[in-house]
Amino acid sequence: SGGGTANPQFVACLSGKDRTEGEPNSPRNILNQFYFKSPFRVRSEREERYLDAMLSTRIGDAHYPGAFETCEHWPGIAPGAEGINNAMSPKYVNLSPIIHIEPKRPILWIRGADDAIVSDSSWFDFGYLGKLGYVEGWPGEEVYPPQPMVSQMRCVLKQYEEAGGSFEELVVGDAGHAPHIEQPEFVFAKLRSFLSLIE
Repeated sequence: SGGGTANPQFVACLSGKDRTEGEPNSPRNILNQFYFKSPFRVRSEREERYLDAMLSTRIGDAHYPGAFETCEHWPGIAPGAEGINNAMSPKYVNLSPIIHIEPKRPILWIRGADDAIVSDSSWFDFGYLGKLGYVEGWPGEEVYPPQPMVSQMRCVLKQYEEAGGSFEELVVGDAGHAPHIEQPEFVFAKLRSFLSLIE
């Protein structure tokens, strides 16, 4: 995790304001192949707005993807002290204390059934990529297993439930990382219903 795990080709494309589809790791391709479940695609004018937003990303150690440190353990990198990817790394963030929050409000967890980013088999996880042979030197599941992102989230939410809270897991079919964009009518109807029940 951390700044060193970002795809350097994607970072270069962001920095170079690449709007093409020629480079597999261009922002446009990442948007359409990973944020959305292919073949879903928004209308052209909307896609350009999303692309504008992606290309406004500030690049560097203090921004995206962030700094990183070398490490003796595979894959040889560790989270650094600055940047967005490091802020989301387990070096700095632990969401499990949510189970101690009072009062415990109902939680609606919305996720796409085919999310390729947040997944137990994520294409953005070094453990999973190593297992598939895409990153050399993978030390095996006992040392560096794929991160079970969905299972981890569910585990924490079940602990929240056991501590007196409640949660609902809404899995949106035929959707990837952006179910609110891919299936907006379904998602917003459910969200409105959920919010109407909260005091």
